[in-house]
Amino acid sequence: MILFPAIDLKDGACVRLEEGDMARATTFNLDPAAQAKSFEAAGFEWLHLVDLNGAFEGESVNGAAVEAILSGISLPVQLGGGIRTMAHVESWLAKGVTRVILGTAAVQDPAFVKEAARAFPGRVAVGLDAKDGKVAVNGWAEVSELTAAEVARRFEAAGIAAIIYTDIARDGLLKGLNFEATRALAEEVSIPVIASGGLASMDDIEALAAPENACLAGAISGRALYDGRIDAKAALAILRGGSDA
Repeated sequence: MILFPAIDLKDGACVRLEEGDMARATTFNLDPAAQAKSFEAAGFEWLHLVDLNGAFEGESVNGAAVEAILSGISLPVQLGGGIRTMAHVESWLAKGVTRVILGTAAVQDPAFVKEAARAFPGRVAVGLDAKDGKVAVNGWAEVSELTAAEVARRFEAAGIAAIIYTDIARDGLLKGLNFEATRALAEEVSIPVIASGGLASMDDIEALAAPENACLAGAISGRALYDGRIDAKAALAILRGGSDA
């Protein structure tokens, strides 16, 4: 079980949104590269990175901040937000991103997602962000008529590295992960599923480690790490099957 610390980039700063609303952003660090280094020093194995402006605009906006992060750490990085073309995919993978996350494209251009996954095996993830059970796109500004499972099944044979499932109604609000919906998706497809949205406390970490959630590949934590509700060392120890001593 991998715990992914999240860095969401808005206007060059490290922020957290509430329910994906750009107008409800809390700034946690004006130096995202320094934040990334602190996560690496804390012992995390991966970094989850999102270009929020890029998600709305359909192309990289915080590229300079992403590149500063990549040059400052050795952790593998998964990046989402505004990656809509093969040129975008190729560029970020060439710059050192371990895997790209395709979200809007998974709904609007599944053929492109499959092409990217086949061209770069194990280096393409799909981001499915659900609002009232339906997948949202374009920075969560629009909601499709498709369920997460319907979209996920499109990519069963495409070589997708992971599906990142976010419950928008919980994201940034510290309401706890939507274990039921995330487990249901994980049981629906053979692609590894990563939980996102609402991870709030050490109780959630304990729940992640419970046998019933062994079907999940990992979880993403943002606000709870920044405000100290989750202790990184203790959380990592629990998820690795050890103690926090």
